[in-house]
Amino acid sequence: MKSTAPILATLALLAGCASGPTAEEQAAMAADARKASGALIQKLGGELKAALGEKGPDGAIGVCKERAPQIAAEVSKQFGFEVKRVSPKNRNPAGVPDAWEAEAQAGLEKRLAAGEKPETLDTWQVVSTPTGKQFRYAKALPVQPLCLTCHGDPATLADSVKARLAADYPLDKATGYAPGMVRGIVSVKRAL
Repeated sequence: MKSTAPILATLALLAGCASGPTAEEQAAMAADARKASGALIQKLGGELKAALGEKGPDGAIGVCKERAPQIAAEVSKQFGFEVKRVSPKNRNPAGVPDAWEAEAQAGLEKRLAAGEKPETLDTWQVVSTPTGKQFRYAKALPVQPLCLTCHGDPATLADSVKARLAADYPLDKATGYAPGMVRGIVSVKRAL
């Protein structure tokens, strides 16, 4: 007579996989996602500050246009996630949020309005998709004073910045911000 223990163990393992990661596994993925989003923010911020000093505000726009996607790809590869920046008021046409990202940003904005500190705003969730479960994470991108150089009130932007934005991003929606607002999110996801 054959033992059913291996079959039962396999079924238990499959049942565990079907229900998704445990709370501890989700917390570990969230910690890794925080590191990935932090790496993107730090690397991009450093390159933007350097470009602002060397090339001025209109010259720094190229960093966001050309380097930001490259940096996101490098961070994605390093951490094993898909990492990108998105915003409902996007500048880059590739930066439009999906439904989960838009809902996550709206939730982070509500938490900001309720008094939470902008730098601590993040959220995560395991979601079901037609292709399977995914771990999703969002980190708020609060507007810093330096961001206003290119993302502030359109009436106060330098003419050279306006000209470069019009040339590089004719459908730009990413202006009109004030310090402390949530400009967008770093979106991190991984198939499970």
